[in-house]
Amino acid sequence: MSNTLLLLSDGSWFPGNGFGSPAPLLDDVPKETSKNAAGEVVFNTSMSGYHEMVTDPSYAGQILVFTSAHIGNYGCDEDWSETGVSADRNERFCPKAAAVVVRNLYSGPIPAGRISFSHFLESYGICGICGVDTRALTISLRDGGSRNGMLFRLNDDARFPSDSWLDGALKRVRAIPSMEGQALARKSGTEKGSSAVEKSFSANEAKVRVALIDYGVKGGIIRELKRCGSDVVVLSSVSTAEEVLSLHPDGVLLSNGPGDPAVLDLEIATVAGLVGKVPVFGICLGHQLLATALGGKTRKMAFGHHGANHPVREMATGRVYVTSQNHGFEVDPDSLPEDVVVSHVNANDGSVEGIMHKHLAASSVQFHPEASPGPREATILFDRWIDTLLQNKNEVHP
Repeated sequence: MSNTLLLLSDGSWFPGNGFGSPAPLLDDVPKETSKNAAGEVVFNTSMSGYHEMVTDPSYAGQILVFTSAHIGNYGCDEDWSETGVSADRNERFCPKAAAVVVRNLYSGPIPAGRISFSHFLESYGICGICGVDTRALTISLRDGGSRNGMLFRLNDDARFPSDSWLDGALKRVRAIPSMEGQALARKSGTEKGSSAVEKSFSANEAKVRVALIDYGVKGGIIRELKRCGSDVVVLSSVSTAEEVLSLHPDGVLLSNGPGDPAVLDLEIATVAGLVGKVPVFGICLGHQLLATALGGKTRKMAFGHHGANHPVREMATGRVYVTSQNHGFEVDPDSLPEDVVVSHVNANDGSVEGIMHKHLAASSVQFHPEASPGPREATILFDRWIDTLLQNKNEVHP
């Protein structure tokens, strides 16, 4: 392990030891910016599921800090990956996290057939740093908000950075683009080809056909749709409403994904063209895009919601779900038009966790009902939506 540090854009830095793929030396980093080991630093409060989190496409452009003190103790298995619809190691579907930060890295024995967390990160070129005071780092991010950062490897003979080194490194960090304004979904989801349908997945006993618009979909969403009896056809994020409707789906699911929803003009136009013509359900980024297409607005959160223990209240029933979440933007409730109601709220801070249209078949949730990782009590939302699609289908074609 090499001497490595995490440098934040406010000038604070956290020393540790590198693992996974080596972090770059300062001299190897372009003066303008670098995507290697650089991005917005966010913390996740989940106690397990580090493999699923690192492979979640929604973490594109972010350095992931684990608040759980001990990481890596059960190894990694590619079957747990949430990296989208491709099973191969195509670069587009490799893990998207820019880097990871942990307190204690486990290096003992793991079950047969698995590889260590460090070796998994190394195989995909992802940098890691361990031995970091993640409690102090998390408090800094909570109190001051998420900010950009970057991992650097120090020279072999250096134990602490010099002032001149810090000045040069800080210029690199401050050149990293803000998460606001980044259209990362187009780089994380399925790439548009010559055919409208880029991939398809069949359920054993299919009841409905779902068109899934892929902004960086997690594998868990596809698994849940298949479990409920859906044939799933996957389309690129830049597919038009006409292309989607030409497939005659029973419903359209807007997936999760990374980046700023406000700059996805093409995607928003597609969603607006679908609402009222086919039932639409959005998850995470898909929720934000639906809200925007219906006339609402989104805004950046101070440090977002990242974890598997967020309580969400369903307004119609009063039921509280413990949910898995990963988002840095939210829907502004005051921006929603009168015909859109808030269906779910966060029980901790009151933020919008779900919306629905009063008259049209359009609804969405900010949290992740598929979990992966996290509690699975919200998976019932998939069953409800598929049942609604099946009912609509039978009414049209009895």
